[in-house]
Amino acid sequence: MTLNSPNTTDETALRQAIINTGLETNRRGLNQGTSGNISARFGDGMLITPSGIPYEALQPDDLVCVDADGQWAPGRKPSSEWHFHRAILQARPELGAVVHVHSVHASVVAIQGRDIPALHYMIAAAGGNSIRCAPYATFGTETLSRLAVAALRDRTACLLANHGMIATGKDLERALWLTEEVELLARQYVLSLQIGGPQLLDDAEMDRVLEKFRHYGPQRDRK
Repeated sequence: MTLNSPNTTDETALRQAIINTGLETNRRGLNQGTSGNISARFGDGMLITPSGIPYEALQPDDLVCVDADGQWAPGRKPSSEWHFHRAILQARPELGAVVHVHSVHASVVAIQGRDIPALHYMIAAAGGNSIRCAPYATFGTETLSRLAVAALRDRTACLLANHGMIATGKDLERALWLTEEVELLARQYVLSLQIGGPQLLDDAEMDRVLEKFRHYGPQRDRK
């Protein structure tokens, strides 16, 4: 399924790409029902999924445009988590999209308040030698927003304690790819704990892997 190109400028196309991304999270078993939310940078603000509507029922006009000051036009309300979407995009100008899901294994690890350690070299896909878990805060609050931004320092994904995960990217395609990778890593972590726990890669090896990962993930042929 086509999501979007990194140079998408057409608002209608971007709105549809956000919906397509949401449908993909459901299709891939990363989300369900009305949980989760997705945003993409748009001008100096963002487009974000609305509150309480399943992806299957969304139309492009249902998405909410939230400006840099956290304001939106009367009508649909943005997702209750719009605070951390806006804060992440403002803090990280290199990012263009944010995906938040309640995938099963990432949520299980988050319920324990654990980071995902360097049990596999693919941890580097999130930018460091671990995937941090932000401390718990009530959903939809400024406190959760601050904690999420802190957990994403030098990272592109994090867990939210007793909640779920956030994955980011330069565009929707990259953010969706990372969402699936983090859920797989969480599943591997949960399963490894059942047979004695993982053998972790050391920091020197993770530094080598991180250098290799500078150009890893979905790439477009520039020829």
